[in-house]
Parts: sequence; structure tokens; C-alpha cells
Amino acid sequence: MSTVRRAVGRRRPPTLAARENRAGLAFVSPTVAVVAAVVLLPVVWTVVLAFQDARLADIQETDLLSGWTLENFRRVFASPGFRPSLWTTLFYAVGGTAGSILLGLAAALALRRPFRGRGLLRGAMLLPYVAPVVAVAFVWEVALSPQYGVVNEWGARLPGWDAPVPFLSSRSHEVSVLGAEFEVPLALLTVVAFEVWRYFPFAFLFLLARLQAVPRELEEAATVDGAGPAQRLRYVLLPQLMPVIALLAVLRFIMTFNKFDDVYLLTGGGAGTDVVAVRVYDFLTARYDVGAAAAQALVLAAVLMLLLGLYFGFFADRAEDEA
Repeated sequence: MSTVRRAVGRRRPPTLAARENRAGLAFVSPTVAVVAAVVLLPVVWTVVLAFQDARLADIQETDLLSGWTLENFRRVFASPGFRPSLWTTLFYAVGGTAGSILLGLAAALALRRPFRGRGLLRGAMLLPYVAPVVAVAFVWEVALSPQYGVVNEWGARLPGWDAPVPFLSSRSHEVSVLGAEFEVPLALLTVVAFEVWRYFPFAFLFLLARLQAVPRELEEAATVDGAGPAQRLRYVLLPQLMPVIALLAVLRFIMTFNKFDDVYLLTGGGAGTDVVAVRVYDFLTARYDVGAAAAQALVLAAVLMLLLGLYFGFFADRAEDEA
């Protein structure tokens, strides 16, 4: 008994590092639990359903521990619109990402210098981003309507359009430029334009904050050396903005590649705007096929991870080098 007491007496108290580790674990544990409940469990649930023959009507009776199958993935890959929807999603994501960053950069460059009313204009720039998507989608539908839309009304008066243009219901439209006629995916370009207009304030905020932090001495030195506005933009400002642009490209591509609500509210996925997220919704609501919808969602996630891997492998290092 005395030996045990001496051993206990000789036990060293926990060090400061050990106490800090315990305190850190105590603070982090609630966050880990919330993330596990909100993020990890739905992901595991989706993966399990992707390998089950699960229908919405009998999902409660489905035995998730048996009956594993690859039939859902076969149906997804064999569906006639799978490959076109991937190309549509890629076009939509790349066009929306690049357009929103370019428009945000142009707005940030225009509003970086002080002038009267700049604060009001900066606040107005945020309206497309903060407005409810249902409201702005309805405004675009009304404005682009071939029956009573203001865009077609102006087009008939100013450029002299021969007939109203169904922007949101026409898969392709013939356009004549300098005597050359070619077909353009009108509805798809329209939803890309909506994506650019709605989310360029997101890029505008990031780029404007970085521009405000660029030392003015750099531009003044370039001006003294005879650099013009385009040269200052190319050799002074863009290298400073490249890390922010790279981050925006990743964030906006992920958001746009998984976008559902904007496309569905504008076109319902019709007229050549059937992105993969809308197909997942159709599998779930039109066919009541929960397993196929989960499989389609996993395929979408796998394609997104592959594209992001290619981006980080080829472009991220170049952006850091230029920065």
C-alpha cells in the first residue's frame, strides 16, 4: 500500500502543452460533432444509397446492409442525356466563373479611385448578390419574355428585330454577324449571363479589397517609367491580384458546377440547359429513384474532384509563381 502511495505521489502533473492540448480538444469537440452530423452523415448516407435499389416509396423498408448493386451507375451512364449534361454543366461552370471574375475585376478597377457617389455605387453593385434568387429570376423571366418583355421591346425599336427572341425557351438561335450566320445555344448563354450578373459582386468584393491594399508607390513608379494604363494593369496590378483570382476561380467553379436553383428557376432544365444538378433532381422527383439520384450525385462529385485536381496540378503553381 505504501508503494502505491509513493508511486502516486511521484506522478508528475500534466505539462502546460498537455493541458493546452486537452483544452483545445474540448473546444474543438462540439465543432467536430456538428460537422459529423451535418456533413459526414449525409455524405455516408448518399454513398450507401448510391449502391442500393432504393425507391422513394419504399425507402423505409430498404435494407441498407445488403443488396448492394451497381445498377444505379449503369442506369446513369446509359441514360441518353448523361454526356450532354456533363458538357452543358462544364460550359455553364466555366462561362459563369470566368465571366463573373472578369466583370468583378472591371467593376473593382472602375470603383477603386475616390469620386463623388462611389459609396452608393459600391452598395448598388451588391444588389444582384444579396437579392433573393426567386425574385431576380422572376425579374429576368419577365424582362426576357417574348410576349411582354422589355428586352424584346427595345430590340424591336433599336436594332430592329424582325421577331421576338425566346431567350429562355430556345435551344439554338441563328445569329448573323458581318454576313456570316451561325447557331448559338441561346438559352444556355442566357443562364450563363444570369450567373455572371448575379455573382460578379462576389468577385468584386474580393478583388476590390486586394486592390485597396496594393501600394500606390508601385503604380507611381511604373507611371514614372512610362508605363501606360494597360501596362500598369498587366505588369503591376494583375500579379498582385493573381492569388485572389486563383482562389475566386476555385470557389466560383465549385459553386457554379453544383448550381441548381438558378437554372431550374429560369428554364427548368429545358432548352439545352439540363445541367447535372437538375438531372439529379429529376431522378428524384420525376422517377422517384433515390438510388439513381444518389449515384448521379456521386458521379458529379467525382467529376468535380477530377477537374479541381487538374486545376491544382497545372494552374495553382503558376498563379503562385506570378504572385
